[in-house]
Formats: sequence, C-alpha cells, structure tokens
Amino acid sequence: MSLGRATSLLDSSIVRLFSSDTDNGLCGWIIVGLSILLMLATLPLSIWMCIKIVKEYERAIIFRLGRIVRGGAKGPGLFFILPCTDSFINVDMRTITFDIPPQEVLTKDSVTVSVDGVVYYRVQNATLAVANITNADAATRLLAQTTLRNVLGTKNLAEILSDRNEIAHSMQSTLDDATDDWGIKVERVEIKDVKLPQQLQRAMAAEAEASREARAKVIAAEGEVNASRALKEASLVIAESPSGLQLRYLQTLNTIAAEKNSTIIFPLPMDMMQAFMKRD
Repeated sequence: MSLGRATSLLDSSIVRLFSSDTDNGLCGWIIVGLSILLMLATLPLSIWMCIKIVKEYERAIIFRLGRIVRGGAKGPGLFFILPCTDSFINVDMRTITFDIPPQEVLTKDSVTVSVDGVVYYRVQNATLAVANITNADAATRLLAQTTLRNVLGTKNLAEILSDRNEIAHSMQSTLDDATDDWGIKVERVEIKDVKLPQQLQRAMAAEAEASREARAKVIAAEGEVNASRALKEASLVIAESPSGLQLRYLQTLNTIAAEKNSTIIFPLPMDMMQAFMKRD
C-alpha cells in the first residue's frame, strides 16, 4: 500500500469517526480526539495498527467506547479503527454444520426412541449475533436439542419412522423463528437415525413375520379356490364328451411313461367291467 493511498484512507476515516460519535457525549468526543491526535503524532507507524483486514466470508463489528459504530458490520476488505478506543469482533458468515447428539425421546404412544440429527445454519446479521446473545453457536445447539425433543414428543412411532421429511421441516421452521432475533438463519435440518430398543425391534420383526405368513396362507387359499373352480369347469367339459375322459387318461399315461417309472397303474374302464358282470 502506498503512503498516498494510506493517507487518503486515513483522512476519510477521520471524517467518519467524527460523524459517528454524536452519541458519546462531551467526554467521548475528548477521548476520541486525543486518540486521533496520538495516531497523527505517531504516523506513519500508527497506520499499521489502525488499518485492519477481514476476509470475504467474515464481517467485523467495531465497538467504540463500548458502543457499536454506526453503519453495522464492516467488510470484506479494509477498515479503520482507532488504537485506543476501538475494538472489533470478527464474525464468520459461512454455513456451519453440527450434529444433534442422540436424544432419548418418549413418543406420543409411550415408546422410547433415540433420535439424532444434523443442523445447517449461518449468521445472517452479524450485528445481532454479537449484540443480542453471548454465544450464538452454543445457543443454537442447545435450542436444536430441545426442539428435537419437543417435536418428536408430539408424534407416534409410526409417524417418526415414515414422516422424517415433515418432522425435519417442522424443526427447521421452529428453529428459524426462534433464532431470528440472534441474526441466525437455519437453512436445513435432517433426521439422521432413529434407534429402537432391542425388545421393540424383536417384537416388530415377529409382527412383520406373522403378517407375511398370514398373507402367504391367504394367497395359497385363494390359489386352491381358483384351482377347484378350474377343475369343476374341466369336469363339466369332459362330461359332455365321454371319449374326452379316455383321451385325458391316455395323456396321463404318456406323461407317466416319459418319467421312466417301473410300475404303471392301468385302470380298466367301467364299461368293460360291466360286460363281464352281466355274463356272470
């Protein structure tokens, strides 16, 4: 940075200093004036103490005599502070991710489940995040745990297992409304895992197995009914043509002979037997 450019930045910053100190009173004016005189007396060394840099993803909140300087957060880039009266706090504006620890929740139908999740949030207003709460990150984490318990406490076990997207959206809306005064924007909430007790898992597995066996028996019974109806229709067709029964019999013999069986049962027609009975 050239000396001329630094001097022009210093001049413009001094003008803003006086314009932003209208609420500090006479004592504040005197202290700020002495700080400026000290800075001017130690030029150009004081420039390196007064000019600060914040990165693209950061914002700086400047406090002058304990008050936040007008104009809100500074950055990204260069900004100017007084060495004796000003202090600043850098705020990261990037999206932050944290895991919600597993929470033991009692559902609406009195089932204990362990549920965890993940939350994505970012600082939307750096001034509110610094001035309205001590630690916005810790507060958001604790609030996420409480919100997870409250939301799941109003749901049944079946709803928790099937409506994860709806639960996550409800949590996101609740967290976003609660953290609005802190300058926090909750972008996304996801339910990661739902853990059931071992006894409940075995009971649900037994119930599912019994349900599958019941469906299998019903399907088998329906198949028997359909087969009996088909046999009834076939018997009616064969009854209309006596020779059809003989053809069916010969087809059955052909099927048995193809399997290379050593014994074949050969039934005799009843008509032949009746002829022998009449001779007797």
